[in-house]
Amino acid sequence: MARAALQLGIRELAALAKVSPNTIARLERGEVLFDNTLQAVQGALENAGIEFIPENGGGPGVRLASRN
Repeated sequence: MARAALQLGIRELAALAKVSPNTIARLERGEVLFDNTLQAVQGALENAGIEFIPENGGGPGVRLASRN
């Protein structure tokens, strides 16, 4: 969902996070990844403009960060 909101392909996000495209595909399939890998992907998404939303009754999510 975050990748789609940014209109990034798997290879583009992988390059931003400095991981392999296969790692992004595994993440999107819900496979378990190392914590440092998840942090790298999350950091790349946040730097690209995604804000992670904590669970608030409807579950956790993402949105485009406001650009102030």
